[in-house]
Amino acid sequence: MILRNVRQNIIHIEGEQSSALQLAYGRLILLGSIFALLYLVIAARTIDLMIVQGYASESGGQDSEDLSRLARSGDLLDHVRRGNIYDRNGVLLATSLKTPSLYADPELILNKPKVAKALTQIFPDLKEEETLAKISMKKSRYAWLRPNLSPGQQEKVLELGEPGLAFEYADSRIYPQGNMAAHLLGYTDREGRGLSGIERSAQKTLAQGQDVVLTIDVRLQHALRREIQSAVEEFSAQAGAGVILDVRSGEVLAGVSLPDYDLNANSLYVSDVEKNKEILLNRLTMGVYEFGSVFKIFTTAALLETTDAPLDTEFDARKPLKIGRYTINDYHAKKRLLTVPEVFMYSSNIGSALMAQSVGAVKLHGFLSDLGLMDRLVFDVREIGWPQVPDPWGEASTITVSYGHGIATTAIQLCTAAATIVNGGLQVHPKLIMKGGAENIKPQARIISEETSQKMRGLMRLVVTDGTGKKADVPGYYIGGKTGTAEKSDGKKGYSHKKLLSSFIGAFPIDNPRYIVFVMVDEPQGTKKSFGYATGGWVAAPVVARVVTSMAAILGLPSDQYVKEQDISLPLQKYVKPEHPEKKKLASNAN
Repeated sequence: MILRNVRQNIIHIEGEQSSALQLAYGRLILLGSIFALLYLVIAARTIDLMIVQGYASESGGQDSEDLSRLARSGDLLDHVRRGNIYDRNGVLLATSLKTPSLYADPELILNKPKVAKALTQIFPDLKEEETLAKISMKKSRYAWLRPNLSPGQQEKVLELGEPGLAFEYADSRIYPQGNMAAHLLGYTDREGRGLSGIERSAQKTLAQGQDVVLTIDVRLQHALRREIQSAVEEFSAQAGAGVILDVRSGEVLAGVSLPDYDLNANSLYVSDVEKNKEILLNRLTMGVYEFGSVFKIFTTAALLETTDAPLDTEFDARKPLKIGRYTINDYHAKKRLLTVPEVFMYSSNIGSALMAQSVGAVKLHGFLSDLGLMDRLVFDVREIGWPQVPDPWGEASTITVSYGHGIATTAIQLCTAAATIVNGGLQVHPKLIMKGGAENIKPQARIISEETSQKMRGLMRLVVTDGTGKKADVPGYYIGGKTGTAEKSDGKKGYSHKKLLSSFIGAFPIDNPRYIVFVMVDEPQGTKKSFGYATGGWVAAPVVARVVTSMAAILGLPSDQYVKEQDISLPLQKYVKPEHPEKKKLASNAN
């Protein structure tokens, strides 16, 4: 009996052990199956990515296109560092580096005035009152102070020993050239998205980590900026702008808008756009201005192209011209009949108005439209101003537009149209991003004949040799051009005699032009050296001469040692009557 009970207990125990073993064995089988399945899934996905989609990518399959589209949207490439921007010679203009940015925890800062003062000593672009207000916020533990600190700046902050100051590290946009070409390069937000300039217009390319090469030559950029800044300071002006343009390819070799700012501290300006709008405004592409007498280039070209008027055609400038309620005067009236070259070289408003009447409203409107002056310019940055054109376009508009009043455009658009006039008459498409191969080839429509272009080059040279642009002359480089002095609109009061926009647009070498150099100075004040004059001939023309001199040295341009008989202005001298010495001196002070 006892033996039977023992035997039954043993059998019961063995049964329980067997059941437990079977359960454990089942669980092992299940786990093994799951791991095997996961392994197979991973292996299959690896084969798909490496072989199937790799083949699809090589053959341009749909999967590759979908993947590429996702990548372009940024969904798969958040880790990709933003592409660099270079000038045409490989000089670095913009890059991305991991840098410290400074912020504060207001709650941890005890002596806030002392810290605010210390920070403004380290960062002169910070304002003490604003900084104090930021680090005194009571409802925030985070006060953003300054991005992109240099190692030296970070060291100085650490030396303060202030526990309420800290750093966060992230890829930041760095601009090694600082202010240079600030408005054309543009800037990004803290997340790396382009907000203006090339940073904005080339956002897709840069976000994928691809580099962008610009047409700018940083050496020419520096020379142009230096000379315009010098003129702004000399004549106590409000602002300035300028461009160097290749008249054949349309490449912008330099572009300046002053005042400008250090791109490495752009957040300090962008945080208050209204307050800093004058600094942020790109006067080269967004600023829309009435340029005055430089527009006579287009009026004169329209006369020669549409009416076949000979150069000895005379226009009666003996007395002011009255059109309705408008009276048109000359800056320094000749009070005589003027030939086409005389009207142009003396910058006669009366003569230009009579030229426009000869052309007619419809033809002049069409001519300016063909030059691209009536529509918004297509360019490689998106900040482009819209031209302001008279509407309706009547007789009075035709007259005022002839000498550059009543029509406003941008500096880059003005230079593009002038390049078309001097390059043989072929339409110019301006560009800021270097493109290769077929991308760089655009059909150039013929706007004016080669004959008209040649005549205009001679007239523009005459302005420099005998007219209002003498101070733009550089011996050996044969500059031609046109001065411009426009009274700025003073709102409902009309035009102000004291607020001028003085400019000069030059082309050289004028017998076979390669470059346009344009300089504009906004609201210059006459000086003792300029005898009180603040016209384009006194203010802007000398700047162009200095820029051309620098260009010759930088680019290694050989001087054209022409004998005087080869100057293209000489054949036009027969259409110019000799001036009394005193009158000739007055003419040089005109616009």
